[in-house]
Amino acid sequence: MRTLIKRTAAMLGLLAVAAVTVTAQAAEIRMATTTSTENSGLLKVLLPKFEAATGVKVNVISVGTGKAIKLGEAGDVDVILVHARKQEDAFVADGFGVNRRDVMYNDFIVVGPVSDPAKLRGEKDVIKGFEKIAATKTRFISRGDNSGTDVMEKGYWKTAGIEPKGQPWYVNAGLGMGEVLTMAGEMQAYTLTDRATYGAYKARTGLDIALQGDKRMFNPYGIIAVNPAKHPSVKHADAMKLVEWVTSKEGQAVIADFKVDGQQLFFPSAK
Repeated sequence: MRTLIKRTAAMLGLLAVAAVTVTAQAAEIRMATTTSTENSGLLKVLLPKFEAATGVKVNVISVGTGKAIKLGEAGDVDVILVHARKQEDAFVADGFGVNRRDVMYNDFIVVGPVSDPAKLRGEKDVIKGFEKIAATKTRFISRGDNSGTDVMEKGYWKTAGIEPKGQPWYVNAGLGMGEVLTMAGEMQAYTLTDRATYGAYKARTGLDIALQGDKRMFNPYGIIAVNPAKHPSVKHADAMKLVEWVTSKEGQAVIADFKVDGQQLFFPSAK
């Protein structure tokens, strides 16, 4: 009887070791992505389905696009999901990324107090809207973090011929989109945001859409695997599993089905 007990215990021990070994060998990749994909809640729906389909776990680093690209350049992540096409193309052209794919799109909007002190509501031209904000010296919260949203915002000011930096009405936050929306709600200010994050934060901020619909506010997202020729340590094969799945019919359907309060926030665009 004692021999049987010992054998059983030994077998259970071996099984435990095997389970630990399998767990240790489970594939994991690191993805740097924008705060908009994280704050909107999309990744909480999208990634578990990918992990269930492939067995590859994704560790998310949520930062602005500029920082996400820097992490990719340093080889500190295996894949990036961002929204700043010129920077994405440069990332690939400089040899840091491979196999860029279109994933989805939405748009930028300007949101602000319901009272709309700069009288933006009904305006379709984003440049004219920014001019009105500057002319009325109405408070504006900028992300100031070199994210895709921040780059787009700075471009609008440049096109308008306005230098807002240093102006008392212009607040450079250096924060992610969700935090900036919270600040704008508390300070009754305007800000530029992607529609998805606004949808997730609308109820808690009380902000209203003040300006939307300009073609220059189109907001496409791309996914790029970090180049293994540049950084041999990256997990390229598993990163490509994510690239392929997110742009597959299954992944694109999850993106299309993701809604907040019944509103679709991202539109699939994989070719």
